[in-house]
Amino acid sequence: MLLHVPDVLTKAQLADLRRLIDTAPWSDGNATSGHQSALAKKNLQIPEADPIGQAASRIIAEAVARNPLFISAALPHTVFPPLFSRYVGGEAFAMHVDNGVRQSGDGRVRIRTDLSATLFLAEPEEYEGGELVVEDTYGAHEVKLPAGDLILYPSSSLHEVRPVTEGRREVSFFWIQSLVREDARRALLFDMDLAIQRLAQSVGQGDAGIVALTGGYHNLLRMWAEL
Repeated sequence: MLLHVPDVLTKAQLADLRRLIDTAPWSDGNATSGHQSALAKKNLQIPEADPIGQAASRIIAEAVARNPLFISAALPHTVFPPLFSRYVGGEAFAMHVDNGVRQSGDGRVRIRTDLSATLFLAEPEEYEGGELVVEDTYGAHEVKLPAGDLILYPSSSLHEVRPVTEGRREVSFFWIQSLVREDARRALLFDMDLAIQRLAQSVGQGDAGIVALTGGYHNLLRMWAEL
């Protein structure tokens, strides 16, 4: 499932965050790469242990934790602390698959990467190129979202960042271990949740049908969740 989550950050939050990360040190992005990714990746990142980067990371972690669409789709068990990347002057990240397991540099967080997320921090008109391309069974999808919006997709997907030929592309990226490992099951639960919410708006939360559907949702979640 490929999902666009709009307005994760407000314009005010976004402006504050960009001012903050502008004061951070940026270094070779391959510091967080696996062997395969290191061959494909050319960009800059804020070092994981940098205090400014960690402060910015907390802002994003708190924002996604408050976003109901993100929570419904991802069903997060653990969210890896968000990281930051910058692409300029032809930098790109060729086609790759994210590592199946990620561990933070301090060893405190170790997750199975079920989902990958990219939160765009620069407006599309600020740079040329830099599209995130995600491949699934329906083909290749180009993604270049407004600043403050997020794209969520299975970490098992082949994906790339096309070369940035002009301007500066800045994003935050992170991974999620979901309560529900399988993408198809997460997609079913997400569709059920949205349908229940839409029905509740028209017939009321206390309707017997809504109560039964909500029970079915939670029984499936109970069946599939891994804690």
